[in-house]
Amino acid sequence: MALEILMPALSPTMEEGTLAKWLVKEGDTVSSGDLLAEIETDKATMEFEAVDDGVIGKLLVAEGTAGVKVNSPIALLLEDGETAPEAMTAQQPKEQSVQQTKPRPTNERRIFASPLARRIAADKGIDLGALAGSGPKGRIVKADLDTAQTSAAPKAAKTTLTPIVPAPTDPNTITRMYEGRAFTEVALDGMRKIIAARLTEAKQTIPHFYLRRDIHLDALLEFRSELNKQLSSRDIKLSVNDFIIKACALALQQVPAANAVWAGDRILQMQASDVAVAVAIEGGLFTPVLQDAESKTLSSLSAEMKDLAARAKTRKLAPHEYQGGSFAISNLGMMGIDNFDAVINPPHGAILAVGAGVKKPVVTDSGELGIAVVMSVTLSVDHRVIDGALGAELLAAIKENLENPIAMLA
Repeated sequence: MALEILMPALSPTMEEGTLAKWLVKEGDTVSSGDLLAEIETDKATMEFEAVDDGVIGKLLVAEGTAGVKVNSPIALLLEDGETAPEAMTAQQPKEQSVQQTKPRPTNERRIFASPLARRIAADKGIDLGALAGSGPKGRIVKADLDTAQTSAAPKAAKTTLTPIVPAPTDPNTITRMYEGRAFTEVALDGMRKIIAARLTEAKQTIPHFYLRRDIHLDALLEFRSELNKQLSSRDIKLSVNDFIIKACALALQQVPAANAVWAGDRILQMQASDVAVAVAIEGGLFTPVLQDAESKTLSSLSAEMKDLAARAKTRKLAPHEYQGGSFAISNLGMMGIDNFDAVINPPHGAILAVGAGVKKPVVTDSGELGIAVVMSVTLSVDHRVIDGALGAELLAAIKENLENPIAMLA
Protein backbone atom coordinates (compact mmCIF):
# COMPACT_ATOMS: atom_id res chain seq x y z
CA MET A 1 0.00 0.00 0.00
CA ALA A 2 1.37 3.43 -0.93
CA LEU A 3 2.61 5.55 2.00
CA GLU A 4 2.64 9.34 2.03
CA ILE A 5 6.00 10.91 2.88
CA LEU A 6 5.17 14.05 4.86
CA MET A 7 7.00 17.35 5.22
CA PRO A 8 8.99 16.89 8.44
CA ALA A 9 9.16 19.28 11.38
CA LEU A 10 12.93 19.69 11.66
CA SER A 11 12.76 22.10 14.60
CA PRO A 12 10.21 22.79 17.35
CA THR A 13 9.27 26.17 15.84
CA MET A 14 9.04 25.02 12.22
CA GLU A 15 5.60 25.44 10.65
CA GLU A 16 6.60 25.38 6.99
CA GLY A 17 9.75 25.02 4.93
CA THR A 18 11.26 25.05 1.47
CA LEU A 19 11.91 21.81 -0.36
CA ALA A 20 15.33 22.92 -1.56
CA LYS A 21 16.46 19.79 -3.41
CA TRP A 22 15.36 16.22 -4.06
CA LEU A 23 18.15 13.66 -3.54
CA VAL A 24 16.05 10.87 -5.16
CA LYS A 25 13.93 10.55 -8.28
CA GLU A 26 10.76 8.66 -9.10
CA GLY A 27 11.42 4.94 -9.42
CA ASP A 28 14.40 4.92 -7.02
CA THR A 29 14.49 2.20 -4.38
CA VAL A 30 15.23 3.57 -0.91
CA SER A 31 15.91 2.06 2.48
CA SER A 32 15.37 3.42 5.95
CA GLY A 33 18.08 5.98 6.64
CA ASP A 34 18.67 6.94 3.00
CA LEU A 35 18.72 10.66 2.29
CA LEU A 36 15.60 11.83 0.46
CA ALA A 37 15.78 15.62 0.26
CA GLU A 38 17.31 18.84 1.52
CA ILE A 39 14.80 20.92 3.49
CA GLU A 40 15.36 24.62 4.17
CA THR A 41 13.90 25.65 7.53
CA ASP A 42 13.67 29.15 8.99
CA LYS A 43 17.28 28.83 10.17
CA ALA A 44 19.17 26.17 8.22
CA THR A 45 19.22 23.70 5.34
CA MET A 46 19.00 20.12 6.64
CA GLU A 47 18.92 16.66 5.10
CA PHE A 48 15.77 14.53 5.45
CA GLU A 49 16.04 10.74 5.77
CA ALA A 50 13.67 7.94 4.81
CA VAL A 51 12.08 6.02 7.69
CA ASP A 52 10.64 3.15 5.59
CA ASP A 53 11.83 0.92 2.75
CA GLY A 54 10.21 1.13 -0.68
CA VAL A 55 10.18 2.71 -4.12
CA ILE A 56 9.65 6.40 -4.78
CA GLY A 57 6.37 6.35 -6.71
CA LYS A 58 5.68 10.05 -7.06
CA LEU A 59 7.35 13.33 -6.08
CA LEU A 60 4.42 15.55 -5.17
CA VAL A 61 6.34 18.77 -4.50
CA ALA A 62 8.82 20.26 -6.94
CA GLU A 63 12.33 21.36 -5.99
CA GLY A 64 12.52 24.96 -4.79
CA THR A 65 8.90 25.05 -3.58
CA ALA A 66 8.60 27.42 -0.61
CA GLY A 67 5.94 27.53 2.08
CA VAL A 68 5.38 23.76 2.25
CA LYS A 69 3.39 23.13 5.44
CA VAL A 70 4.66 20.65 8.01
CA ASN A 71 2.90 17.25 7.72
CA SER A 72 1.69 17.91 4.16
CA PRO A 73 2.45 15.11 1.62
CA ILE A 74 5.59 15.69 -0.44
CA ALA A 75 6.02 12.22 -2.01
CA LEU A 76 4.50 8.72 -2.25
CA LEU A 77 6.41 5.59 -1.28
CA LEU A 78 5.43 2.24 -2.87
CA GLU A 79 6.20 -1.24 -1.67
CA ASP A 80 8.38 -3.45 -3.89
CA GLY A 81 6.40 -4.67 -6.87
CA GLU A 82 3.57 -2.22 -6.28
CA THR A 83 2.47 0.07 -9.09
CA ALA A 84 1.48 3.69 -8.64
CA PRO A 85 -2.17 3.77 -7.53
CA GLU A 86 -4.76 6.00 -9.12
CA ALA A 87 -4.62 8.12 -5.97
CA MET A 88 -1.31 9.51 -7.19
CA THR A 89 -2.84 11.00 -10.31
CA ALA A 90 -5.60 12.50 -8.21
CA GLN A 91 -2.99 14.28 -6.09
CA GLN A 92 -2.13 16.91 -8.70
CA PRO A 93 -5.61 18.49 -9.00
CA LYS A 94 -5.69 18.64 -5.21
CA GLU A 95 -2.40 20.54 -5.17
CA GLN A 96 -3.57 22.90 -7.87
CA SER A 97 -6.73 23.73 -5.97
CA VAL A 98 -4.70 24.45 -2.82
CA GLN A 99 -2.30 26.68 -4.70
CA GLN A 100 -5.18 28.65 -6.20
CA THR A 101 -7.01 29.32 -2.95
CA LYS A 102 -5.43 32.75 -2.60
CA PRO A 103 -8.09 35.26 -3.67
CA ARG A 104 -7.31 37.65 -6.46
CA PRO A 105 -8.58 41.22 -6.41
CA THR A 106 -10.19 40.91 -9.86
CA ASN A 107 -12.61 43.81 -9.50
CA GLU A 108 -10.33 46.16 -7.57
CA ARG A 109 -10.08 49.56 -9.31
CA ARG A 110 -6.65 51.12 -9.48
CA ILE A 111 -6.71 54.75 -8.38
CA PHE A 112 -4.62 57.28 -10.34
CA ALA A 113 -4.04 60.58 -8.57
CA SER A 114 -1.40 63.30 -8.47
CA PRO A 115 0.84 63.46 -5.35
CA LEU A 116 -0.75 66.82 -4.41
CA ALA A 117 -4.24 65.35 -4.72
CA ARG A 118 -3.28 62.38 -2.55
CA ARG A 119 -1.88 64.69 0.14
CA ILE A 120 -4.98 66.92 0.15
CA ALA A 121 -7.24 63.85 0.28
CA ALA A 122 -5.29 62.44 3.24
CA ASP A 123 -5.42 65.78 5.09
CA LYS A 124 -9.16 66.25 4.46
CA GLY A 125 -10.20 62.61 4.89
CA ILE A 126 -11.60 62.38 1.34
CA ASP A 127 -12.02 58.94 -0.24
CA LEU A 128 -10.25 59.06 -3.61
CA GLY A 129 -12.11 55.93 -4.68
CA ALA A 130 -15.36 57.90 -4.73
CA LEU A 131 -14.05 60.56 -7.13
CA ALA A 132 -13.90 60.71 -10.92
CA GLY A 133 -10.67 62.26 -12.16
CA SER A 134 -10.65 65.08 -14.71
CA GLY A 135 -6.96 64.84 -15.49
CA PRO A 136 -5.24 62.88 -18.28
CA LYS A 137 -6.53 59.30 -18.51
CA GLY A 138 -8.89 59.90 -15.58
CA ARG A 139 -6.16 61.00 -13.16
CA ILE A 140 -7.48 62.75 -10.03
CA VAL A 141 -6.01 66.26 -9.69
CA LYS A 142 -6.29 69.12 -7.16
CA ALA A 143 -9.34 70.62 -8.93
CA ASP A 144 -11.26 67.37 -8.37
CA LEU A 145 -10.56 67.68 -4.64
CA ASP A 146 -11.76 71.30 -4.64
CA THR A 147 -14.99 70.21 -6.34
CA ALA A 148 -15.42 67.37 -3.86
CA GLN A 149 -14.99 69.78 -0.95
CA THR A 150 -17.50 72.35 -2.26
CA SER A 151 -20.09 69.68 -3.07
CA ALA A 152 -19.78 68.11 0.32
CA ALA A 153 -22.01 69.06 3.23
CA PRO A 154 -21.00 72.37 4.86
CA LYS A 155 -18.83 72.08 7.95
CA ALA A 156 -20.48 72.73 11.29
CA ALA A 157 -17.64 74.98 12.41
CA LYS A 158 -14.08 75.87 11.50
CA THR A 159 -12.87 74.04 14.62
CA THR A 160 -14.03 70.62 13.35
CA LEU A 161 -11.12 68.20 13.78
CA THR A 162 -9.88 66.07 10.88
CA PRO A 163 -10.33 62.40 11.80
CA ILE A 164 -7.12 60.48 12.48
CA VAL A 165 -6.64 57.88 9.79
CA PRO A 166 -4.78 54.82 11.12
CA ALA A 167 -1.58 53.83 9.36
CA PRO A 168 -2.23 51.21 6.66
CA THR A 169 -1.15 47.62 7.32
CA ASP A 170 -2.51 45.83 4.25
CA PRO A 171 0.42 45.04 1.88
CA ASN A 172 -1.52 46.00 -1.25
CA THR A 173 -2.62 49.33 0.26
CA ILE A 174 0.95 50.16 1.27
CA THR A 175 2.25 49.25 -2.19
CA ARG A 176 -0.33 51.50 -3.85
CA MET A 177 0.86 54.40 -1.69
CA TYR A 178 4.15 54.35 -3.57
CA GLU A 179 2.78 54.22 -7.11
CA GLY A 180 4.94 56.38 -9.32
CA ARG A 181 8.00 55.98 -7.07
CA ALA A 182 10.84 53.64 -7.97
CA PHE A 183 11.38 50.73 -5.59
CA THR A 184 12.47 47.10 -5.54
CA GLU A 185 10.17 44.55 -3.93
CA VAL A 186 12.07 42.02 -1.81
CA ALA A 187 10.21 38.81 -0.99
CA LEU A 188 10.53 37.60 2.61
CA ASP A 189 12.40 34.32 3.03
CA GLY A 190 11.66 31.89 5.84
CA MET A 191 14.25 33.38 8.21
CA ARG A 192 13.01 36.97 7.80
CA LYS A 193 9.39 35.86 8.35
CA ILE A 194 10.35 34.09 11.58
CA ILE A 195 12.41 37.07 12.78
CA ALA A 196 9.51 39.44 12.07
CA ALA A 197 7.02 37.20 13.86
CA ARG A 198 9.20 36.57 16.92
CA LEU A 199 10.26 40.21 17.38
CA THR A 200 6.66 41.39 17.01
CA GLU A 201 5.62 38.82 19.60
CA ALA A 202 8.48 39.86 21.89
CA LYS A 203 7.67 43.59 21.82
CA GLN A 204 3.92 43.03 22.15
CA THR A 205 3.90 40.38 24.88
CA ILE A 206 7.08 40.84 26.94
CA PRO A 207 7.06 43.69 29.50
CA HIS A 208 10.57 44.99 28.83
CA PHE A 209 12.41 47.29 31.20
CA TYR A 210 15.97 48.55 30.80
CA LEU A 211 18.95 48.93 33.12
CA ARG A 212 22.10 50.79 32.04
CA ARG A 213 25.66 50.85 33.39
CA ASP A 214 29.04 52.13 32.26
CA ILE A 215 31.89 49.64 32.58
CA HIS A 216 35.58 50.63 32.75
CA LEU A 217 37.63 48.36 30.49
CA ASP A 218 41.23 49.46 31.13
CA ALA A 219 42.07 46.54 33.44
CA LEU A 220 40.41 44.06 31.08
CA LEU A 221 42.21 45.39 28.01
CA GLU A 222 45.58 45.25 29.76
CA PHE A 223 44.91 41.72 31.05
CA ARG A 224 43.68 40.60 27.62
CA SER A 225 46.80 41.97 25.93
CA GLU A 226 49.06 40.07 28.34
CA LEU A 227 47.08 36.84 27.94
CA ASN A 228 47.16 37.05 24.15
CA LYS A 229 50.96 37.43 24.21
CA GLN A 230 51.24 34.24 26.26
CA LEU A 231 48.70 32.40 24.07
CA SER A 232 50.14 33.47 20.71
CA SER A 233 52.26 30.31 20.45
CA ARG A 234 49.00 28.29 20.60
CA ASP A 235 47.42 30.50 17.90
CA ILE A 236 44.78 31.73 20.36
CA LYS A 237 43.58 35.33 20.40
CA LEU A 238 40.93 36.29 22.91
CA SER A 239 38.41 39.00 22.08
CA VAL A 240 36.66 41.38 24.45
CA ASN A 241 33.46 39.52 23.57
CA ASP A 242 34.96 36.31 24.98
CA PHE A 243 35.41 38.06 28.33
CA ILE A 244 31.85 39.42 28.16
CA ILE A 245 30.47 35.89 27.61
CA LYS A 246 32.44 34.58 30.58
CA ALA A 247 31.44 37.53 32.79
CA CYS A 248 27.74 37.02 32.03
CA ALA A 249 27.95 33.25 32.57
CA LEU A 250 29.56 33.73 35.99
CA ALA A 251 27.08 36.49 36.91
CA LEU A 252 24.18 34.11 36.25
CA GLN A 253 25.76 31.73 38.79
CA GLN A 254 26.35 34.57 41.26
CA VAL A 255 22.71 35.69 40.92
CA PRO A 256 20.98 32.33 40.28
CA ALA A 257 17.42 33.68 40.55
CA ALA A 258 18.09 35.71 37.39
CA ASN A 259 19.20 32.63 35.43
CA ALA A 260 15.63 31.92 34.37
CA VAL A 261 13.20 31.69 31.46
CA TRP A 262 9.48 32.40 31.07
CA ALA A 263 7.46 29.21 30.42
CA GLY A 264 3.93 30.59 30.08
CA ASP A 265 2.44 29.64 33.44
CA ARG A 266 5.71 29.15 35.31
CA ILE A 267 9.34 30.26 35.55
CA LEU A 268 12.17 27.81 34.91
CA GLN A 269 15.30 28.58 36.93
CA MET A 270 18.24 27.04 35.13
CA GLN A 271 21.27 25.50 36.83
CA ALA A 272 23.92 25.90 34.10
CA SER A 273 24.72 29.19 32.38
CA ASP A 274 23.71 28.61 28.74
CA VAL A 275 24.50 31.92 27.06
CA ALA A 276 23.28 32.80 23.56
CA VAL A 277 25.25 35.26 21.41
CA ALA A 278 23.70 37.12 18.48
CA VAL A 279 25.54 36.57 15.18
CA ALA A 280 24.60 38.68 12.16
CA ILE A 281 24.36 36.83 8.84
CA GLU A 282 23.16 37.85 5.41
CA GLY A 283 19.40 38.35 5.60
CA GLY A 284 19.02 37.87 9.35
CA LEU A 285 20.73 36.59 12.48
CA PHE A 286 21.38 33.51 14.60
CA THR A 287 21.76 33.23 18.36
CA PRO A 288 23.99 30.17 18.85
CA VAL A 289 24.09 28.96 22.45
CA LEU A 290 27.26 28.29 24.45
CA GLN A 291 26.18 25.65 26.96
CA ASP A 292 27.78 25.42 30.44
CA ALA A 293 29.69 28.63 29.69
CA GLU A 294 30.44 29.21 33.38
CA SER A 295 32.67 26.12 33.54
CA LYS A 296 34.63 26.68 30.31
CA THR A 297 37.95 28.47 29.97
CA LEU A 298 38.25 31.69 28.02
CA SER A 299 40.21 29.92 25.29
CA SER A 300 37.61 27.16 24.89
CA LEU A 301 34.79 29.71 24.84
CA SER A 302 36.68 31.67 22.19
CA ALA A 303 37.23 28.59 19.99
CA GLU A 304 33.62 27.43 20.36
CA MET A 305 32.25 30.89 19.57
CA LYS A 306 34.41 31.18 16.42
CA ASP A 307 33.17 27.77 15.22
CA LEU A 308 29.51 28.54 15.90
CA ALA A 309 29.74 31.96 14.24
CA ALA A 310 31.42 30.53 11.14
CA ARG A 311 28.81 27.81 10.73
CA ALA A 312 26.00 30.26 11.45
CA LYS A 313 27.09 32.40 8.48
CA THR A 314 26.73 29.36 6.20
CA ARG A 315 23.49 28.25 7.91
CA LYS A 316 25.04 24.95 9.00
CA LEU A 317 23.95 25.02 12.63
CA ALA A 318 21.77 22.22 13.96
CA PRO A 319 18.61 23.29 15.87
CA HIS A 320 20.02 22.30 19.27
CA GLU A 321 22.94 24.69 18.68
CA TYR A 322 20.77 27.82 18.39
CA GLN A 323 17.77 26.95 20.59
CA GLY A 324 17.58 27.17 24.36
CA GLY A 325 19.63 29.26 26.74
CA SER A 326 18.34 31.66 29.38
CA PHE A 327 20.31 34.78 28.55
CA ALA A 328 21.64 36.47 25.41
CA ILE A 329 24.32 38.96 24.38
CA SER A 330 24.07 41.34 21.44
CA ASN A 331 27.33 43.22 20.78
CA LEU A 332 27.32 46.10 18.29
CA GLY A 333 30.37 47.77 19.78
CA MET A 334 32.64 46.55 16.99
CA MET A 335 30.34 48.40 14.56
CA GLY A 336 30.82 51.72 16.33
CA ILE A 337 27.51 51.79 18.24
CA ASP A 338 27.91 53.49 21.64
CA ASN A 339 24.70 52.12 23.18
CA PHE A 340 21.35 50.60 22.20
CA ASP A 341 18.42 48.61 23.57
CA ALA A 342 18.14 44.97 22.47
CA VAL A 343 14.87 43.03 22.12
CA ILE A 344 14.55 39.99 24.38
CA ASN A 345 14.64 36.65 22.57
CA PRO A 346 11.81 34.59 24.15
CA PRO A 347 11.78 32.63 26.38
CA HIS A 348 14.98 34.23 27.73
CA GLY A 349 14.71 36.34 30.86
CA ALA A 350 17.16 39.03 29.70
CA ILE A 351 19.56 40.19 26.99
CA LEU A 352 22.65 42.39 27.32
CA ALA A 353 23.22 45.05 24.64
CA VAL A 354 26.92 45.92 24.43
CA GLY A 355 28.25 49.16 22.99
CA ALA A 356 31.74 50.26 21.96
CA GLY A 357 34.57 50.92 24.40
CA VAL A 358 35.33 54.64 24.10
CA LYS A 359 37.91 56.80 25.85
CA LYS A 360 36.09 59.26 28.13
CA PRO A 361 36.99 61.68 30.92
CA VAL A 362 36.24 60.13 34.33
CA VAL A 363 36.69 60.97 37.98
CA THR A 364 39.18 58.49 39.47
CA ASP A 365 38.93 56.87 42.91
CA SER A 366 41.30 59.55 44.22
CA GLY A 367 38.90 62.26 43.06
CA GLU A 368 41.08 63.44 40.20
CA LEU A 369 40.07 63.83 36.56
CA GLY A 370 41.38 61.08 34.30
CA ILE A 371 40.83 59.21 31.06
CA ALA A 372 39.37 55.67 30.90
CA VAL A 373 38.02 53.32 28.26
CA VAL A 374 34.30 53.14 29.06
CA MET A 375 31.81 50.65 27.58
CA SER A 376 28.09 51.34 27.86
CA VAL A 377 25.80 48.32 28.33
CA THR A 378 22.02 48.01 28.58
CA LEU A 379 20.28 45.04 30.17
CA SER A 380 16.81 44.42 28.69
CA VAL A 381 14.79 42.45 31.25
CA ASP A 382 11.51 40.52 31.15
CA HIS A 383 9.67 41.89 34.19
CA ARG A 384 7.63 38.67 34.43
CA VAL A 385 10.83 36.78 35.21
CA ILE A 386 13.19 39.30 36.81
CA ASP A 387 12.20 42.24 39.01
CA GLY A 388 14.05 45.56 39.04
CA ALA A 389 16.24 44.91 42.09
CA LEU A 390 17.19 41.43 40.86
CA GLY A 391 18.05 42.78 37.41
CA ALA A 392 20.20 45.49 39.00
CA GLU A 393 22.02 42.83 41.03
CA LEU A 394 22.71 40.80 37.89
CA LEU A 395 24.06 43.82 36.01
CA ALA A 396 26.24 44.78 38.97
CA ALA A 397 27.74 41.27 38.96
CA ILE A 398 28.47 41.53 35.21
CA LYS A 399 30.17 44.91 35.76
CA GLU A 400 32.22 43.59 38.69
CA ASN A 401 33.44 40.61 36.66
CA LEU A 402 34.49 42.73 33.67
CA GLU A 403 36.26 45.36 35.76
CA ASN A 404 38.15 42.64 37.70
CA PRO A 405 38.93 40.12 34.94
CA ILE A 406 41.64 38.21 36.80
CA ALA A 407 39.05 37.11 39.38
CA MET A 408 37.09 35.36 36.60
CA LEU A 409 39.91 32.82 36.32
CA ALA A 410 39.82 31.95 40.02
